[in-house]
Amino acid sequence: MSDLKTTLRDNALLRWLVLLLGGIVIFTNYYLYDALSPIKSILEKDLGFDSQGYGLFVSFYSFPNTFLAMAVIGGIILDKLGIRKTGLLFVSFMAIGGLITAYGASEIYKNGGPFYDWMNSFWTKYSPELKMMSVGRFFYGLGAETSIVVISKILVKWFKGRNLALAFGLKIGFGRLGTMAALNLSPLLAFGEEKVGFAVWFAAILVGIGLLIFFIYSIMDLTLDKQIEKSSELTKPDKFEFKDIINLITNKTFIYIAILCVTFYSAVFPFLSFAADFIHNKFGVSLALSGRISSLVPLSTAIVTPLFGIFIDRKGRSASVMIFGSLILLLVHLTFGLTNVSPYLPMILLGIAFSLVPASMWPTVVKLVDESKIGTAYGLMYSIQNLGLWAFPIIAGNILDKTNPGVSDAIKAGQNASYDYTQTMLMFALLGLVGVIFAFLLKRIDRKEGLGIELPLNKK
Repeated sequence: MSDLKTTLRDNALLRWLVLLLGGIVIFTNYYLYDALSPIKSILEKDLGFDSQGYGLFVSFYSFPNTFLAMAVIGGIILDKLGIRKTGLLFVSFMAIGGLITAYGASEIYKNGGPFYDWMNSFWTKYSPELKMMSVGRFFYGLGAETSIVVISKILVKWFKGRNLALAFGLKIGFGRLGTMAALNLSPLLAFGEEKVGFAVWFAAILVGIGLLIFFIYSIMDLTLDKQIEKSSELTKPDKFEFKDIINLITNKTFIYIAILCVTFYSAVFPFLSFAADFIHNKFGVSLALSGRISSLVPLSTAIVTPLFGIFIDRKGRSASVMIFGSLILLLVHLTFGLTNVSPYLPMILLGIAFSLVPASMWPTVVKLVDESKIGTAYGLMYSIQNLGLWAFPIIAGNILDKTNPGVSDAIKAGQNASYDYTQTMLMFALLGLVGVIFAFLLKRIDRKEGLGIELPLNKK
């Protein structure tokens, strides 16, 4: 008999092992992304950051994916070269970016190490540390988004028809655990200005571990492909054509999901980059406590996202779930901007919103796009998402500086000063409102055209 009846992915234990390995890579990715957000005020004192500069640093993550379309190119590369080569390449970029970022915060660099004088010779409004760390952020972003696309395709490959939404929910949970760990550990690792570099080096080392983990997964992926080839299931990837992208960007349903994606994530990730500082300033709590309060978002997300994944696998209702999650997001930002309600409950609710929308949105794309084009589709979505992740940290930082004149200079001088985040929070609320609108449009087009978005995912 020439065909194999089973492959590695037919073994439930191995499927969940694959999810664990991919989850660790996602964990390290998100840890590095959020490692500096709870120590923003220390960066201002020690490395010459201000709110605008910090926003610029955060936005450098999205520069290659927004202006160089690297997430799209990475998705195309993924569909052409496969998971192993693409993953190893882009997780390596992620690790290199982490090392450069850590070097920019190190004592060696601050004391005149290689490239310090050159970085100090231009764009003198910003410190040499900020510029070197931004270079690292660029390379990290160059690899990180495509790495997430790779992990997403891994899950489609191993879990399609087998609890795919649950797998995506757990993947998201691993990412949120990385964020939670960063928000709690970074203030402890950077306690005292002399330890800022240590906090960043810790994050960089974690990403290096993530690269080693992906090497381990690659061995399993190679074995699976050999088994699939023997069972005559493995097909050669379709030749990429630009009409694939044209078909996506002219697909009204895909556009609705993409706009919901960019507005939703722009109202969450940039906010989380400022959240610890926002809580520290508005409620007068310590940096360590504000980091712990901020970590309620990823903690609640990590807990409930798999549960929502199970619901979507079995019951469907993806469009309705996206509407509900977007509404919660809007109400949370309005609460933060217009009231003095304790931040604990709103942060938990934000985490629930951050579970509802991604847990339903990402698996829905599988219903709209052929599996051979899933890398391109996810890559395009991540590039559109990164447009917001690039722009809104800069916008948020500029709003803070313009509505709080003199505060940054006072903090740098060691004076007791605080930011008023009201206008910044209203900007995030406006993004949430746009997300609500497009979630409703998505449900309407599904009802009109019968796309199956509201149907359960657990069908082989």
